Amino acid sequence: MVERIAPVLVFLIAVTVIAELADQAKVFDVAAREAAHLARGRVWRLWLLVVALATGLTIVLSLDTCAVLLTPVVLSMARQLEIPPKLFAFTTVWLAGTASLLLPVSNLTNLLALHQFRQLDTSFISVSWRPAIASILITVVVLATLFHRDLRRTYAVPQTPPVEDKVLFWGSAGVCVLMGPAFVSGVEVAWPASIGAITLVVLFAIRRRSALRWSLIPYKLVITVVVLFTVVGFLSKHGLEDLLRRIAGTTSELRLSATAAVGANLFDNLPAYLAMEPVASSSPHRMMALLIGVNCGCLLTLWGSLATLLWRARCDAARVDISWWSFLWRGLILTPLVVAGAVLALNA
Repeated sequence: MVERIAPVLVFLIAVTVIAELADQAKVFDVAAREAAHLARGRVWRLWLLVVALATGLTIVLSLDTCAVLLTPVVLSMARQLEIPPKLFAFTTVWLAGTASLLLPVSNLTNLLALHQFRQLDTSFISVSWRPAIASILITVVVLATLFHRDLRRTYAVPQTPPVEDKVLFWGSAGVCVLMGPAFVSGVEVAWPASIGAITLVVLFAIRRRSALRWSLIPYKLVITVVVLFTVVGFLSKHGLEDLLRRIAGTTSELRLSATAAVGANLFDNLPAYLAMEPVASSSPHRMMALLIGVNCGCLLTLWGSLATLLWRARCDAARVDISWWSFLWRGLILTPLVVAGAVLALNA
């Protein structure tokens, strides 16, 4: 158990430090404002660029980075441009979930599943790329349908914010860009993430020491992950696995995904994955069906994932009211479509 937890925790800490320091270097702020400039006053163009940014951040730096760091940037941008903020709020949180299927680093559940894919002698991305593309496309179509009125708006093009320290900015941007190829190189992902985090810590120690503080380490998230591992391990030894095996069945991947989605929305996607892993470990396709359920199917309740909880906190801080009911009814439109579509793509 320790062998599985340790790399995940190291990666979680390292990628959070990278994301926080890159945010302080204004990498995400400049990216969002450049998107506003490139869109030339059209909300639909700006939205497509935010879709691309949210998808890229989720794939390369995990869903937590997208939900936690991109959300306040795009909400602030929406307020300044006088655009209804819910379009961008739901874009970030939904793509944080549905775009997190492609790479092992995109979601903590994927990192946990990587152990099983290696035991099955199967490349993760060889199984994930079709459902990942399907889930992203379905999410974009649903967002465009729900918010089609907002997409017709226009806005005055803002100026790009000044960068205080270009060395920190380009150094942080370079680390973020290099994380992508490093994460798909086949090396244990904790290594490049750690190297990237250490590089930025050293750079900030030289250029802006005041930015380095202990709060950069997500200790609450680390404690939560350890507790979830412990609790699910205890329950699995006392009959939980047999119960879930009966509910999920052994043949239908859609049934497995649906069961995982229900579990994620009731208890959070991380414990749902841990509890159901033994049920799906017989084949790569069943493992991916499980990930579809816990990654894409957790968007009905505000506690469906740690990223969603953190996203809601950022919305509250920006004074954007997202009630549990408004989150649920929109999720009821998206979730069945994206889960079913991803499973169909998996079996294509």
